[in-house]
Amino acid sequence: MKLIIAIVQDEDSKKLNETFTKNGVRSTRLASTGGFMRAGNSTFIVGTENNKVDTVIDIIEEVCKTRVQSIMAPPTYDFNFEMNLNYPVDVEVGGATVFVLDIEQFKKI
Repeated sequence: MKLIIAIVQDEDSKKLNETFTKNGVRSTRLASTGGFMRAGNSTFIVGTENNKVDTVIDIIEEVCKTRVQSIMAPPTYDFNFEMNLNYPVDVEVGGATVFVLDIEQFKKI
């Protein structure tokens, strides 16, 4: 048995939850916050049989796409510049961070 932990952007979480349900994948969704952009994320926890891990990962890959988002660059404190300009920077967001862990024992009580 495996435990899959998938951290996805909130923008993808509703569709991922619906797709899991359609495909009979049982999951638990937890609200979480990312460190880089302090953006909302959802962490999905899925316990599954070893032979179904690839199916679950394929669903995550299908739903959670990366995209480019513009953010304001943080202010610089380099005093070598005459003025401090904040400017938009394009960053890649979305996709998923997925961990697959071995489970030694599982009990439903």
